[in-house]
Amino acid sequence: MTAVLGISAYYHDAAAALIVDGKIVAAAQEERFTRIKHDAAFPKHAIDYCLQHAGLELGQLDFVAFYEKPLRKFERLLETYLAFAPQGFGSFCAAMPGWLSEKLNLPKLIRRQLKGFERRIIFCEHHESHAASAFFASPFEQAAVLTLDGVGEWHTGSFGIGSGNRLELQQSMHFPHSLGLLYSAFTYFCGFKVNSGEYKLMGLAPYGRPRFVASILEHLVDLKPDGSFRLNLKYFNYCQGLTMTNQAFAALFGGPARSAESALGQREMDLAASIQAVTEMIVLRIARHVHAQTGLERICLAGGVALNCVANGRLLREGPFREVFVQPAAGDAGGALGAALVVWHQLLEQPRLPQGDAMQGARLGPDIESAHVQAVLCSQGASFRQITDGQALAREVAALLAAGQVVGWVQGRMEFGPRALGSRSILGDARDASMQSRMNLKIKFRESFRPFAPCVLAQDAQDWFELPAAHESPYMLLVMPVASAQRIGADEVLGASERESETASEQPFARLKQTRSRIPAVTHVDGSARVQTVDAARDPQLFALLSEFKRQTGCPVLINTSFNVRGEPIVCGPEDAWRCFMATGMDALVLGDCLLLKHEQTTPDAATSRAHLARFALD
Repeated sequence: MTAVLGISAYYHDAAAALIVDGKIVAAAQEERFTRIKHDAAFPKHAIDYCLQHAGLELGQLDFVAFYEKPLRKFERLLETYLAFAPQGFGSFCAAMPGWLSEKLNLPKLIRRQLKGFERRIIFCEHHESHAASAFFASPFEQAAVLTLDGVGEWHTGSFGIGSGNRLELQQSMHFPHSLGLLYSAFTYFCGFKVNSGEYKLMGLAPYGRPRFVASILEHLVDLKPDGSFRLNLKYFNYCQGLTMTNQAFAALFGGPARSAESALGQREMDLAASIQAVTEMIVLRIARHVHAQTGLERICLAGGVALNCVANGRLLREGPFREVFVQPAAGDAGGALGAALVVWHQLLEQPRLPQGDAMQGARLGPDIESAHVQAVLCSQGASFRQITDGQALAREVAALLAAGQVVGWVQGRMEFGPRALGSRSILGDARDASMQSRMNLKIKFRESFRPFAPCVLAQDAQDWFELPAAHESPYMLLVMPVASAQRIGADEVLGASERESETASEQPFARLKQTRSRIPAVTHVDGSARVQTVDAARDPQLFALLSEFKRQTGCPVLINTSFNVRGEPIVCGPEDAWRCFMATGMDALVLGDCLLLKHEQTTPDAATSRAHLARFALD
């Protein structure tokens, strides 16, 4: 037996992943255990879980793999500071304590944290870890591999070829020229949190017009036909300061950055639409270049930019590749998995036989046990019923959903990556036009404009969404148009005269009220949806529920959103689920085979709910 533990930490989304004899056994983010969103600390709890799940002790590990090379990253920090000195002295001083106390001594720190582990520690390249997480976990024998993110050590994007058990990166882009950092600069300028709010910017984009594209391409980005580019650093502050943009950036776009939590205006919507359009343009140009260079028909994606599911959808529909695989944990958390896979295949030269879904539906986290669930519920004085017949449970929950109830759904092993895929989810009826605003404002406590994603039976996906034939989307990483047969009316962007006629109280999100399809709660304002296809192999419980919901209603689609409130990590165990259920407007909760109805519980007072919400910083 050969056991390899992968670790990512110290930037954001720390995680651990365990490979045993080449099989992905367990993987989880640290945030799920500490309840600190995007927790970057050493993933002690995630490591403990991985080892416990596999029944291993630290001394039984053969290798520990870290997802990047800290000394090369420190080299970038020093060279960047010297290039801009004396500017940036403040940010340099802010970064030094962490480096001098921890990151420069990472081998010692890892051994101190992993007492009992005496064998070899391997440090992988950041983009090598990303690429390995995508290709080695893919179902392809051979494929092009593309990674795009903010920055690793020096690289901000790389591409190469994976074949069998070998992976070779051929070309890279380098800091400070970065698509991830460009997108994050607009995230920051629009008042959202960097490394957290980028998906909000993506969701905001369809409300705007891409009227700033020309300015971005003229002033900020020198874009080449092959997708490579250089940024005009005159407009950015991330090399030498504590912010992403500067006064020149603000002057170019008509005023200072939006303050966090202030009202969103048309400028922010148009900026979001513009940078999203530029991002898609760059991704498609790079993909065409990669296709021309490699001659391959399949591509694997990883890195934070690979979580831009709108760009992924366009790449699948319009790009040169016949098949696209996106690592479901495409961000830094997935680097832990990639590092472990690098050791197994590249260092140990172990063969790779791609078959089925190596990611196992991303259900790689902690499981829930009925006895533990019941013990937790009894300790809370909860009222619940145990329904051990899976079909009976599906029938009852489907009826609740069809009646307009919102249901927390916790089943099996927790998902690895940022998406809830049916193991730690909140479900609702996608046909209910009021459900989008209700779930945003009374359950998730988040901004009203943010869209919800649908889950759909895989065999019915093409009837409801314009997903290319024979393609699946099990990881909710592709945005596709709702099928024309399900659409109602037109979805054109409001013209200037229409905007002017809106009342102040309706601006800027009046378009939310328009019904665009038979599943309005998951149809975004541009007629698209972030699709998750559900099959019996990856998730038999959610498949059974969707099948029963279709039998009762004729519709095989449900809302599937993550089980958490704004700023909270997705729930992990039954304790987390109970607290979130009781603090929100959810109507029912399913924990394994236990069903709870809100009206049967002792309702907490408002102060209890406020206390739960106050635990989590706004994202």
